[in-house]
Amino acid sequence: MARILIVEDEMLVAMLIEDLILDLGHQVVGPAMRLEAALDIVDSQSVDFAILDINLAGKQSFPVADRLKAKGIPFMFASGYGAAGLIDAYRDAPIVQKPFEASHLAQALKVLS
Repeated sequence: MARILIVEDEMLVAMLIEDLILDLGHQVVGPAMRLEAALDIVDSQSVDFAILDINLAGKQSFPVADRLKAKGIPFMFASGYGAAGLIDAYRDAPIVQKPFEASHLAQALKVLS
């Protein structure tokens, strides 16, 4: 069972992702709805994987991605804009288009196996 951080600023979307994670047999960390809260969780809690919404209440989640990358923790972005919302440093990062299905999340989580 992996500990998966949800970084999402829309409560209903966060709840949907949480349900998908639980259905896949994993544990949810968060959700973090703001950039600062996400950074605090990455620094203070054990996380095996993270799902990052790119836009968090007007701030981008790339600092969280930077911190996760530095710690060797895999992550994926979830965005309504697809890859168009990514900066150059993360053009090759895994991304799923919101809304996404459990099968998309399960595919991304195969990195944990």
